[in-house]
Amino acid sequence: MHSKEARQEQTFLRNEYRCTGEWNIPMVEYQPIVNDIKLIACSDTKSREEHNRECGVHFFVDDYRFEHIYNYPQRSLRKLSQYKFLLTPEYSLYADMPRWLQMGNVAKNRWCGAYWQAHGLTVYPTVSWGLALTYDFCFDGVEENAVVAVGMIGCKRNKLMFMRGYDAMLERLEPQAIICFGTPFAEMRGNIIPVDYLSSRKVVR
Repeated sequence: MHSKEARQEQTFLRNEYRCTGEWNIPMVEYQPIVNDIKLIACSDTKSREEHNRECGVHFFVDDYRFEHIYNYPQRSLRKLSQYKFLLTPEYSLYADMPRWLQMGNVAKNRWCGAYWQAHGLTVYPTVSWGLALTYDFCFDGVEENAVVAVGMIGCKRNKLMFMRGYDAMLERLEPQAIICFGTPFAEMRGNIIPVDYLSSRKVVR
């Protein structure tokens, strides 16, 4: 096989990064926490950013807004590299999804993080979960004692399920810090760095 064809096949297989767990989910490596955490939505990023380079980019928006991030990762690399750090994209883990799709969404989350890190960007894994069945794979690809991110959008509708998953995350990963997009519940333990939703929308345009 010619080298060009080999590179294309490797990209297609997406197996070029260190993997972990039973399902070989790509690993997002530990990176130390940055100072002054501010966030901007991926939907507010620009090809030529002039005002918000000190922000990190979050993906707590509808999946369709960032499907291209995984499908065509090279197309957005230059734009995303303008920002201080990135959170990995939060692909949905709805309870009524088939398990294979949930697993794929976790893998896509981690693969994007590994891809960005391989290109020299600062990346923190976004961790999410569904029902208890997802605990078998939803924490894979994240190092223990790492900086992670969680989102609070929609969690008030099912606080019990959220807190069960959150506590399982703490037990499994023992994160060094937790970037929390939205107002955390009073019961949430850990070194939480809250980022207000409204403040992330007050970016300079």
